[in-house]
Amino acid sequence: MTSTVVWGTGNVGRAAIRAVDAHPGLELCGVLVHDPAKDGRDAGDLAGCDHALGVTASTDVDAVLAARPGAVFYAASGELRPDEALDDICRALRAGAVVVSPALYPLYDPRSAPPDFTDPVRAAIEEGGGSLFVSGVDPGWANDVLPLLVSGLGTRVDVLRCQEIFDYSTYDQEDSVRHLIGMGHPMDYEPLMLAESIPTMVWGGQLRLLGRALGVEIDEIREAVERRPLESDVTTATMGDFDAGTQGAVRFEVQGVVDGEVRLVVEHVTRIHPSCAPDWPVPPGGGAGAHRVIVEGRPRIEVTVQATDEGGNHAAGGNATAVGRLVGAIDWLLAAPPGLYDALDVPVTPAVGRLGRKQP
Repeated sequence: MTSTVVWGTGNVGRAAIRAVDAHPGLELCGVLVHDPAKDGRDAGDLAGCDHALGVTASTDVDAVLAARPGAVFYAASGELRPDEALDDICRALRAGAVVVSPALYPLYDPRSAPPDFTDPVRAAIEEGGGSLFVSGVDPGWANDVLPLLVSGLGTRVDVLRCQEIFDYSTYDQEDSVRHLIGMGHPMDYEPLMLAESIPTMVWGGQLRLLGRALGVEIDEIREAVERRPLESDVTTATMGDFDAGTQGAVRFEVQGVVDGEVRLVVEHVTRIHPSCAPDWPVPPGGGAGAHRVIVEGRPRIEVTVQATDEGGNHAAGGNATAVGRLVGAIDWLLAAPPGLYDALDVPVTPAVGRLGRKQP
């Protein structure tokens, strides 16, 4: 059994605690929290389990890492605090742990990541002997291993498209939805996530990784953004009211150009309410969220993945799949030499030992 710490108990951390507890080869030995109100609470309580797990949360990072856990799932957010997240991850690596995390977008493709990110990580690995694998959903498996798998079913591939289609009112992170994405703001508001070069910073590594796997050279990366206002006031169950005339939907593409043609695309279609931009793509069956891979070519192939968790929530389901990918990678990372790995290195492993296993 590999002693494993979960660092952070938000949307991702809750799912990580449950996944570590369900994994037959991992033992949850610690939970790190920032909020003093969570200090001393049982991990099962924080993760929404129906029973206690016998592990109490702590704010004492030094004490938890001093126990030399074999693995750390770093689930704290890195979107608005990348420097702090990088420092935290390096602390865990210096403690000798295998670290998995969705937190730092530049490290999804370490080969194209700036030295400001890779140099500290490599130094921490050299010092402690740990390993790091950073991945998620989108960016993550929905635009690396899944599209690559599906592309192998085609005779001719003209365009490989990865879509995320989501009703963001189901996403339990209101500050990000309203301010980073811009939902509910006037149309002259400039959301940070849609600012020029930011989509490329987040998803460009995924396109480069795809190109590398497919044996093509990406000449340039382009961005295209379209925004729509709400036509009437709407009220959402989780985020309250949004006024007519404010931003209600966003559609953007990050495009990989090969020999002058757009060949690889990551596309997001995001709404705060189904009434906005009804002519844009929607999830099958009218659900709140889906990830889709479309192979334009011969044959034309379309694969859609929909996941739910925590009472049928699609955003929680997406988080849980990212967690499953990362927790499932720990055994492989433990057997591999210390290093900084990407999605082309780390295989997706079957759920060995988990079929029929009682879930927390």
